[in-house]
Amino acid sequence: MNQPKTLICVPTYNERENLPLLIDAIFAEVPQVEILVIDDNSPDGTGQIADEISSKNPHVHVLHRAGKQGLGRAYIAGFQWALARDYELVFEMDCDFSHQPRFLPEFIKKAESFDLVLGSRYIPGGGTEDWDWRRRAISKSGNTYARLILGLPFKDLTGGFKCFHRKVLEALPLTEILGSGYVFQIELTWRSVLAGFSVGEVPIQFPDRTRGESKMNGSIVREAVVNVWKLRLNKRQMTPPAR
Repeated sequence: MNQPKTLICVPTYNERENLPLLIDAIFAEVPQVEILVIDDNSPDGTGQIADEISSKNPHVHVLHRAGKQGLGRAYIAGFQWALARDYELVFEMDCDFSHQPRFLPEFIKKAESFDLVLGSRYIPGGGTEDWDWRRRAISKSGNTYARLILGLPFKDLTGGFKCFHRKVLEALPLTEILGSGYVFQIELTWRSVLAGFSVGEVPIQFPDRTRGESKMNGSIVREAVVNVWKLRLNKRQMTPPAR
């Protein structure tokens, strides 16, 4: 069975150290995929490095944006780029190696049975590496909070390692997605479930980044706490007509 045409969306902002290594690692695991680098005008020249790689490899594409607009907006731009072309599977994947390329084959296999596949740190076989107890507590409590309020069974709602079938992205109102960071990831899954799509999870190990600086901050966490309730309260308006 031939693999569906697959695009991996990789947002970047000051990732010049990680990007070349990540691209090599992705192709080592799944050489048949294509990669879209979505660069927010990185001051460190990440966008130029992406252009250099793309000029030598037709399977690497680059989408330049004028400035830093948030992770969620970058993914939306990537999804729209993919939908304008003939990709069947579309991934979200961070550039900092917290999303490890070695798990990509498992996502693609799981996508044979599910419309949306989530990488999960909190199912058997999954986990985190090099996290202190505070970060573990915040992550686990945030996932439990979202699961309870939205009534979803999935163990890892805040993660950003995902694989969508094209039909899921086509059904989502991408321009209406609320925010960035944690709540963006929660909302994508929430809207997919409301639209009647099937969701599966694959276990992943999630290490802390070893190069560069984390983009996550307290304001993104606070945004999620408030907006999860907005998702719950707006459920009726967000539920699309039966397909």
